Amino acid sequence: MIAMDVPGTSDAHGDIDTSVSQPPVVERYDADDVEDDTEDEGVQTVRFRISSYGADYTVDSLVKRLHREDFFVPPFQREYVWTLPQASKFIESLLLGLPVPNVFVAKEAASSKHLIIDGQQRLKTLQYFFENYFIDHSRRFQLKDVAPEWSGLTVDDLSADDRLRLEDSIVRVTIFKQDHPDDDRSIYSVFERLNTGGTKLYPQEIRNCVSHGTFIELLKDLNRNESWRSIFGAPSKRQKDQELILRFLAFYFDGDNYKGPMRNFLNRFTEKHRNVADPLTSEFRKVFANTIHTVYEAMGHRAFRPLSPTLNAAVFDSVMVGVAKRLDCGPISDSQHLKNAYEKLLTDGTFISGYRGSTSDVGNVKARFTSAHSAFREIA
Repeated sequence: MIAMDVPGTSDAHGDIDTSVSQPPVVERYDADDVEDDTEDEGVQTVRFRISSYGADYTVDSLVKRLHREDFFVPPFQREYVWTLPQASKFIESLLLGLPVPNVFVAKEAASSKHLIIDGQQRLKTLQYFFENYFIDHSRRFQLKDVAPEWSGLTVDDLSADDRLRLEDSIVRVTIFKQDHPDDDRSIYSVFERLNTGGTKLYPQEIRNCVSHGTFIELLKDLNRNESWRSIFGAPSKRQKDQELILRFLAFYFDGDNYKGPMRNFLNRFTEKHRNVADPLTSEFRKVFANTIHTVYEAMGHRAFRPLSPTLNAAVFDSVMVGVAKRLDCGPISDSQHLKNAYEKLLTDGTFISGYRGSTSDVGNVKARFTSAHSAFREIA
């Protein structure tokens, strides 16, 4: 556990413009080059109790559910990747009466909706075909590289018998929900195992799918902050910049409850605030905007890079929280004093051990946060 007081709603964070207008992209650093050894954390052994069952849906029923978003495609950065021939082959399989792979979905506890865990390409293909466009509305979905009798046809060109056969085709859907433990860890685990596709998914990419809601949208919004973009550089394709903002908010507001691994700590904070609303949303905005602006004014775009051009996540989280806690007492008037304190902190042996070692270890986390708090609390 980290000895950190959870702040109240201080007016100190209202002194800076909290707007998040999009500035020109700064191409100073590699956007996905972040030093963070928590990405290699070992997987905890957790035994789940899962309820699951299979349901047979007709294609017609699935398309209607997709249209209503009862079957929810996560707002994930990985776009639809099938080519037109690949998508056409899937439609052809159904027209031929061939079996197709199951779809895997998680039932959301708070609603009747289902989060698509595996099968997004297949389901989007069905939706595209029946809505008569392929990926975007400028291109019609005409079957390609299929049997001659269907080649070049759209859904409207199919014979009445073929269309009925397609609409009545069965797709098996496996639906599951977690009964124990009382959180969403199984959804994270299943999503990661089923959706790697040969490319490792990063934790924030999974959170953006599994924990979609107002908090994820807030992170995306905060990620456009001008001072933050000047420090981080171009937006990360793997959402590492969004995860760093999450990391700051989680430690600032809930650091007393930290226990490793880091991934689970951030998952819990995200899920707890999944559908966050005012006044907490406004407090999240103010504390991040005020802190990152203050840091940028004092330290410039080299902030959080103690040894190289690579941004260090452990330096980021501790320095940001240390500065934010100082700002709880009022604005900082002497930027040079803050910069000097930051540079002195980077030479402190305890702090160095806290950000160079196993950075999610409770002892190292406490060491670096304590050092950072001490370094900034007397700044004028």
